[in-house]
Amino acid sequence: MSEKDFIAHHQASIESGNFQWSAPSNIALVKYWGKKEKQIPANPSISFTLNTCKTITKLAFVKKDNKDSFSFDLLFEGQPKEDFKPKIQKFFERIDTYCSYLKQYHFTIDTENTFPHSSGIASSASGMAALSMNIMSLEKALNPAMSDAYFYQKASFLARLGSGSACRSIKGSVVVWGNHAEIEDSSDLFGVEFPSPIHENFSNYQDTILLVDKGEKQVSSTVGHDLMHNHPFSEQRFAQAHHNISSLKTILETGNLEAFIKITESEALTLHAMMMTSMPYFILMKPNTLEIINRIWKYRNTTQIPVCFTLDAGANVHVLYPENVRETVLQFIKDELLGYCQNGQYICDAIGTGAIKIL
Repeated sequence: MSEKDFIAHHQASIESGNFQWSAPSNIALVKYWGKKEKQIPANPSISFTLNTCKTITKLAFVKKDNKDSFSFDLLFEGQPKEDFKPKIQKFFERIDTYCSYLKQYHFTIDTENTFPHSSGIASSASGMAALSMNIMSLEKALNPAMSDAYFYQKASFLARLGSGSACRSIKGSVVVWGNHAEIEDSSDLFGVEFPSPIHENFSNYQDTILLVDKGEKQVSSTVGHDLMHNHPFSEQRFAQAHHNISSLKTILETGNLEAFIKITESEALTLHAMMMTSMPYFILMKPNTLEIINRIWKYRNTTQIPVCFTLDAGANVHVLYPENVRETVLQFIKDELLGYCQNGQYICDAIGTGAIKIL
């Protein structure tokens, strides 16, 4: 598939209507850090789709007379949210080539998150994925002959143009984004479901998110990605990501939890090492992030329970572990880790299946 394949060709006419979708967040196991023009990743990534942390978005639309510009109102949890509008405007501008019908309608976008606002969980992935699913529902109404495969593929393509990692929140329990020699049909343009059967060890894998710091990051992810352009270790990092996906592919197929832990934790620390060695350099981890990591290591060494961590571009810690040790690990988290969380806050989540149509 090329970008030209995603240019809309609609036949039907529809005056008004509404749709509603939910889309989850995701957590990368092999990280994407660094991007080219048009939201193209500098290296492939692979992620677990989450289940509980999601955005629910309703899109109402009605035809309008002026078709020269985009027109929309934005509500967050039922209230106008003007400061979110520039991001949606930019998204519409980016996808205009592929969704020429958007200027024909006035939209009311009403969105909410199942996780607390400003909880430190990135909502751009789930938010852009949910909005893209709604837009594709409109496009399918205009072109009823559209196949399901194309519907989801283009939704992922559009979501990527809103927020890179959003393309991994459309389908699947495990999603790969970016060209990789060993992943069938993988693409820089959209995410694809992991093509092989996943070992039962990873069935309903748990992710408990420890909210270490809910404040705004001192350096945005967009700025961090840009700093990879002249990074002294960028080429080695991109090659490492390809190698780690090859390794993780085998791990997910065979259920090797020990190898999974090594790759996952190494990737998390590598992501933050790239931040600390860029110019200008920066640190998003907090002292409590390191305390949690050290306590996880000590607990795993003592008990041999296969619990590990990963990090996103921030201070919060995702604690990953199999479902069959859930009660034991949750007790460990409550006893030893919650004291390092802001206001003792955490979110229990697990591997999910992607976007769901509500209306």
